[in-house]
Amino acid sequence: MEKQFDKKITWTIKNFASLPADLIYSDHFVVGGCKWHLRAYPKGYNNANNLSLFLGVAVPTSLPSGWRRHAKFRLTVVNQLSHKISQSKLKELENWFDEKTTDWGLPSMCPLNEIHAKDSGFLLNGELKIVVEIKVLETIGKLDVTEETSTITESVVLNGFQLLPSQAKSVSRMFEKHPEMASDLRPKNPNLRSGYMSLLLSLIETMSQLPLEMSKDDLLDAYAALGSMRDAGFKLDWLENKLYEVLEKKENEEASETGLQEMEEELKDMKQKCLEIEALVEKEKAKVSTAKAPISFDDIV
Repeated sequence: MEKQFDKKITWTIKNFASLPADLIYSDHFVVGGCKWHLRAYPKGYNNANNLSLFLGVAVPTSLPSGWRRHAKFRLTVVNQLSHKISQSKLKELENWFDEKTTDWGLPSMCPLNEIHAKDSGFLLNGELKIVVEIKVLETIGKLDVTEETSTITESVVLNGFQLLPSQAKSVSRMFEKHPEMASDLRPKNPNLRSGYMSLLLSLIETMSQLPLEMSKDDLLDAYAALGSMRDAGFKLDWLENKLYEVLEKKENEEASETGLQEMEEELKDMKQKCLEIEALVEKEKAKVSTAKAPISFDDIV
């Protein structure tokens, strides 16, 4: 089945409620060999009471005359407490972008009073999240780039978890070995689910360290993290067993270190005693040698 969109990008706008600017831009990102950005009016376009949001071609003046980009895209104002509400704030559009129309979007994406309402779920720790999913359908004129570094957070969805691309391979391997591990997970909010998965990956990374690199506090923190994930509905018996193995290795390592240190101290003492005995032996040898020496005429006379 053909993918509906080529890429999914998350734009996190910090301190949204106190932004002084009427117009803000995301960092550039690359989809289909073309540079794009998001443009938002935090106070509404022309001071309307709605968040205005547009997808635009980045640096269009750098493109040759006659360029065109045909794209379909989906914009979502993320409710960080309710996936259902997020879905209600999802808008799908399709448009040709060119020299006359460099951006396209919605002047009335979402009412600002809903975003700013207390406990609405749109603002969490002062942050508003915008998701854009894009598929480039046709390109006329040269491509901008093949790839570009961006501070925009790119994400993928796997088994109902929104992940960073760097996390996808590890999470996929976990589900291959333990397909039921999240079947009873209670949190449905995508941000909470992502947070739990990141915690699980961090715990496994901690356990992958050499025993020498871990402290008892690290293991206590690991047990606490494991408990919170079990309470959330994760099935992690396999991980708990591994944690016991790591603890046993840590205890064996500490016991061996202590025993080795004691033996090294004993060996040091024994070496010192050997040196002292060797000195006494040499002294006694000198006495014996003197006693065996014959008495000369001169010694007698």
